[in-house]
Amino acid sequence: MKMTVDFEECLKDSPRFRAALEEVEGDVAELELKLDKLVKLCIAMIDTGKAFCLANKQFMNGIRDLAQYSSNDAVVETSLTKFSDSLQEMINFHTILFDQTQRSIKAQLQNFVKEDLRKFKDAKKQFEKVSEEKENALVKNAQVQRNKQHEVEEATNILTATRKCFRHIALDYVLQINVLQSKRRSEILKSMLSFMYAHLAFFHQGYDLFSELGPYMKDLGAQLDRLVVDAAKEKREMEQKHSTIQQKDFSSDDSKLEYNVDAANGIVMEGYLFKRASNAFKTWNRKKPDHIRRWFSIQNNQLVYQKKFKDSPTVVVEDLRLCTVKHCEDIERRFCFEVVSPTKSCMLQADSEKLRQAWIKAVQTSIATAYREKDDEKLDKKSSPSTGSLDSGNESKEKLLKGESALQRVQCIPGNTSCCDCGLADPRWASINLGITLCIECSGIHRSLGVHFSKVRSLTLDTWEPELLKLMCELGNDVINRVYEAKLDKMGIKKPQPGQRQEKEAYIRAKYVERKFVDKDSTLSSPFEQEKRIISKSCEEQRLSHSRVSVHTSVAAVSSDEARRESLFCPDELDSLFSYFDTSSKLRSIKSNDSGIQQGSDDGRESLPSTVSANSLYEPEGERQESVFLDSKHLNPGLQLYRASYEKNLPKMAEALAHGADVNWANSDEHQATPLIQAVLGGSLVTCEFLLQNGANVNQRDVQGRGPLHHATVLGHTGQVCLFLKRGANQHATDEEGKDPLSIAVEAANADIVTLLRLARMNEEMRESEGLYGQPGDETYQDIFRDFSQMASNNPEKLNRFQQDSQKF
Repeated sequence: MKMTVDFEECLKDSPRFRAALEEVEGDVAELELKLDKLVKLCIAMIDTGKAFCLANKQFMNGIRDLAQYSSNDAVVETSLTKFSDSLQEMINFHTILFDQTQRSIKAQLQNFVKEDLRKFKDAKKQFEKVSEEKENALVKNAQVQRNKQHEVEEATNILTATRKCFRHIALDYVLQINVLQSKRRSEILKSMLSFMYAHLAFFHQGYDLFSELGPYMKDLGAQLDRLVVDAAKEKREMEQKHSTIQQKDFSSDDSKLEYNVDAANGIVMEGYLFKRASNAFKTWNRKKPDHIRRWFSIQNNQLVYQKKFKDSPTVVVEDLRLCTVKHCEDIERRFCFEVVSPTKSCMLQADSEKLRQAWIKAVQTSIATAYREKDDEKLDKKSSPSTGSLDSGNESKEKLLKGESALQRVQCIPGNTSCCDCGLADPRWASINLGITLCIECSGIHRSLGVHFSKVRSLTLDTWEPELLKLMCELGNDVINRVYEAKLDKMGIKKPQPGQRQEKEAYIRAKYVERKFVDKDSTLSSPFEQEKRIISKSCEEQRLSHSRVSVHTSVAAVSSDEARRESLFCPDELDSLFSYFDTSSKLRSIKSNDSGIQQGSDDGRESLPSTVSANSLYEPEGERQESVFLDSKHLNPGLQLYRASYEKNLPKMAEALAHGADVNWANSDEHQATPLIQAVLGGSLVTCEFLLQNGANVNQRDVQGRGPLHHATVLGHTGQVCLFLKRGANQHATDEEGKDPLSIAVEAANADIVTLLRLARMNEEMRESEGLYGQPGDETYQDIFRDFSQMASNNPEKLNRFQQDSQKF
C-alpha cells in the first residue's frame, strides 16, 4: 500500500511534510464525523426495526385470532394459520438481520472510532507538543549571545535533545497515520460486507420460505376464484329474492305479506296482531304498544304467539277444533276479531280489514281441516297465495344466473383475450381509464404509474358498475394499441415478453407516461372533408336540441300530473322514500317546502307549477362559431377531445388524450364549455364516464355558470344526473340566473331527476347531521342510485321515455 506520509519528509520536517499532515488531519476529522453519523443512523435503524418487528408480531397475532374465530370455516382457518406461521418466520428472520446489523455496523465501527482514532488523536497531541518545544528551543538557541559560552552550550544541548525527541515522536505519529489509513479501508469494507451478507441470508431465507408456500397460495388463488364465482351467484340469488319481496311489498294486496304457508313446520298463517289484555280491566296499552303487539301464528292445530324469536311460544288455543272465531264490531277499535275457546276468549286486532279477513279465514280453515283429519298432522298440503310468484321468481333466478360475468363480457372485445402490454393470455385485470385488459404483473406496474395515468381494477374480484363495464366494452386492447403503439414497428421496438419484469417496466412507462410510440405527426382524426360535415351538422343539431328542450320544458310544465305519473316511482313510493330519509326536523321542513313542490289536498300527490318559460331554462346565446372547427387541419388535441365527446367517439377521445389533450379544456368560442359538457349534450353516459375516469372536473362550469349537472338536468338526461351525483357533483351550485339543478328539474316537471336530486340532498344533510363525513350514505340511498345506474346502462329507454313523450307534442 502506498504510504500517506513519507518518513524521509518527516525527518526533514519540510513544508511538504507539514502540508501532508494538515491534509491527513482534516481527512481523519471528517472520517470521524461520517462514522459517528453512520453509527447513529444504524442505531436508529435497529430501533425502528425492532419496533417494526413488534408491530408485525401484533399484526400476526391478530391474524391468528381471526383464524381461531373462523374455526367453523376450515379453508379460512387453515390458510390464515399457515400465513401467520410464515409471517412469524419472517419476523424471526428480521430479528436475526437486525442482530447481525448491530454486530457488523454498530459494534465494529464504534470500536474503530474508539480505539484507532483515539490512538491517532493521542499521537497528534504528543506531536504538537514536541513541535512546540522544538520551536522554542530553536528560538532560544538563536537568541544566545556569542560571548556567553555557558548559555551557548546549554542552548545547544537543549536543542539537540529536543530535535532527537521530535524525530522519535514524529516518526511514531507518521507510523500511526499510515497504519490508520490502511486499517480504515479494511474495517469499513469488513463491516459493510458483513452487513450485506446478513441481507443476503435474510432474502434467501424469505425466498425459500415463500417458495415452499407458493404452491399452496396458487391453489388457494384458484379456490378463491371459485369462491368469488359462487359469491356472485349467491348475490344474484339474493338480489332476485330481494326484487321478488320488494314487488310484494309494493303490492296493493297487503294480506299476502303476512299470509304464508310453511309446510315443513305446519305454519298456516303468521304475522303481527294487537292483543287485548286478559285481565279484569280488558285494556289496550296505548303508551307501550309493543307490550300488546305479538307475533301470532297458526301451526300444528294451535294458535300461539311470541314476543321475541328466542322466546318459547305462548299457546292461546291448544286445539282449534274446540274454538270458534267471530268479528267484533261493537268496540271502538277497528279490524278486531275474537277467538273463543271453552275456557277463555282472546280479543285480537289486525292492521287492516283484509288482514282481519285473512286471519278469520285461516282460523276457520284450520278448524275445518282439523275436523277432517281428526289428528294432529301438520298442514303440509295447504298452499300459499304467493306460491305462484315464488315459482316465477325461481325461473327469473335461473335466467339471471345465465348472464355473462364482467370477465366474459370484457374478454369478448377484440384483443382483450391477451394482455395489452405483454400479450400474456387470459388477463384478469383491467385499466378502467384506458379501457384495456392486463395480466397481473403488468397491472402491478400500472399501479406504480399512479392513478393519473392508469386506474387498475380486477375483472374477477372487484364489483363493476354497469356504466364502467360498458366503457370497457367500447374500447379494448386493439383500439388503444393502435393509438399508443402507432410508431412501434417504425421504431423497430418489440413488445416485452411475459416474465421480463424490467423490460416491461421500461416499456410501459415509455408507452403511457412518455408516450414515445404515439404518432404525434399524424392528424388526430379521419379525413377532413368528413370532419367538416360532422362539425357543421353538430352545430345545427345542438341548436335544434336546445329548441327541442325548450319545447319539452314548456309542455312538461303544462302536464305536470302526467309527468309525475310517468316517474319510476309512484307518488306513494316517493312519499315513503322521502319519509325514510326524513330523520330530523330540518329534513322535514325541506320535504314540505322544497323548491315550489307543494302537497295537494286531494290525493296527497306533489303538484308542480303550471307554467314555465322555455327561455328561462335553456337557450343558447347566439350562433356557434364554426371557424375554429373548419380552418385547421391539424386540430388542437383539446379541441379534438371536445368534438369527439359530442360525437360519442371514444377511440377519438382516447387518441386526443394520448396526444396530450387537457381533459378539462375549455372552448373560449363556445361559452367556455368543456368536453364533459359536450358529452352531456351528446347524450352519452359512457362518454361522460370515460372523461370522469380520466380526471374530468365534474363541477367545472361554463360562462353561464352551468356545470355538467345543470346541463344534464335541463336536457332531462336522468342517467347522467345519477352518474354526476355519484361522482360528487355539487348540486347546490347556481347558474347566472340563480337556479340550481333541483329548481330546474322542478320547473321542467321531471319527476325522476327531482327524485334523485332530493334523495341526494337529503342523504347529504343526514350524513352531515350525524357526522358521517366521507361515508357513501344510507344503504337505501345507494340501492336506489344503483337501480338507476343499472337502468341507465342496460334499459335506457325506461329513463328516456320522459323526453320521448315530450317530443311527441
